[in-house]
Amino acid sequence: MTGSIITILLSAFTGWVTTWIAIKMLFHPRKPIRFLGLTIQGIFPKNHRLIAEKLGQVVSRELLSFDEIEEKVTNPENLKKLRPDIEGHIDNFLRNKLKDVFPMLSMMMGEKTIVQLKDAFLEELESLFPILMKSYMNKLQQDLDFEKIVTEKVAGFSSHKLEDILNQITKKEFKFLEVIGGVFGLLIGVVQVLAAFFTK
Repeated sequence: MTGSIITILLSAFTGWVTTWIAIKMLFHPRKPIRFLGLTIQGIFPKNHRLIAEKLGQVVSRELLSFDEIEEKVTNPENLKKLRPDIEGHIDNFLRNKLKDVFPMLSMMMGEKTIVQLKDAFLEELESLFPILMKSYMNKLQQDLDFEKIVTEKVAGFSSHKLEDILNQITKKEFKFLEVIGGVFGLLIGVVQVLAAFFTK
């Protein structure tokens, strides 16, 4: 009976340890090690650059779309939100700053003219805003390569930092796998004990 319990516990322990080692080998060894003619290195450190490139592709194609950003930036609703501030700046310019630049012109402008000019500026701005923002986004897209930025950023991470980041994301899943490994080991141990019992 004692031998059966030991067999089951050893099988469970072996299952857990095997899974734990497999998880550790995702990250370790961080640097290539030569052993019996074979090069051993953790899966993630070995494929660090490839992971960075794939992540860059996913971010640029799936998460950060310039078309979606452009659509939001050029949305007329954005101008409506800014309209009170813009109107205030135009009003301040026409009533106060204009007299410093064109004193004579300012003296000839009454309240009605100021209101008309302000409305004309705002109307022109409403039609120009989407065009200007679209042009700005096109130039920004040429200057910014999201895929390259993300790839270089991730590729620049140390193996230790990459391990920390991935552990933060998958820590619970790794623990679950360790438990599953132990459970499977336990079941295998039970099967072994039962097989030994019935073959006597």
